[in-house]
Amino acid sequence: MESRTETEAATRTETEAAPRTVTGKGSGAGAGTRLGGGGLTLAYDQRTIARNLDVAVPDESFTVIVGPNACGKSTLLRALSRMLKPAAGTVLLDGTDIHTLPAKRVARTLGLLPQSSIAPDGITVADLVARGRYPHQGLLRQWSRDDERIVTEAMTSTGVADLADRFVEELSGGQRQRVWIAMALAQETPLLLLDEPTTYLDIAHQIEVLDLCAGLHESGRTVVAVLHDLNHAARYATHLIAMRDGAIVAEGEPAEVMTADLVEEVFELPCRVIDDPESGTPLVIPAARARVRA
Repeated sequence: MESRTETEAATRTETEAAPRTVTGKGSGAGAGTRLGGGGLTLAYDQRTIARNLDVAVPDESFTVIVGPNACGKSTLLRALSRMLKPAAGTVLLDGTDIHTLPAKRVARTLGLLPQSSIAPDGITVADLVARGRYPHQGLLRQWSRDDERIVTEAMTSTGVADLADRFVEELSGGQRQRVWIAMALAQETPLLLLDEPTTYLDIAHQIEVLDLCAGLHESGRTVVAVLHDLNHAARYATHLIAMRDGAIVAEGEPAEVMTADLVEEVFELPCRVIDDPESGTPLVIPAARARVRA
């Protein structure tokens, strides 16, 4: 998705923390998965964000990365998407160093919705979503009716079809977010990475977007998302990765990972974890603040 740019400020101090606890399926250098990395050191200029990360995204999973602010979640996602080249280690896509692959080949395999996206001035919603089809174009393969259908379906599924002729710059934050998701869907990649896709959305639209992502996963796509809401993460993920201080603290199925001890360790949040009465997945209940009586 070469038409988009992303800015991310590195606010963390250097860390050399090592993973402390890993539950469920183990991680590795991408062996047996289409996307993964081994021995990753991730840095911005001279500021190191993470060291010696090993991660393997299970094929056809809905993998969610959680952790406190500035723990390295978005940095890891950028590295997996080729937006950030590791200072050390290798990200593998289909067994090959992702940085040695042609850009269009990567873009036909892996789509990214970054945390911050900037649209060109004066571009309409339909034109921006259509740019998701760019990796599929070439000298012998120009715009087709299939491309038109895919773009229309992407806008419909994200609820922006009625905005097709509007300028992106005129839209609200939530509307723009759904337009960017539509562009990622139009790219039609088997792997889809989303960095905080529910940002700017009200609760109803958050659920709509996550239901949409779950449907993509159920249809056979591998989805990786960074989320802040632990209960959304536990409800939708099939594979959960918890990070703190640039390290993977735990990973596995949500029922194994999302425990009260883990939440307190990672987020410093005392809580109870119960079964969600709707989904049966873990539900985090923060400890109540003790009230001072007059």
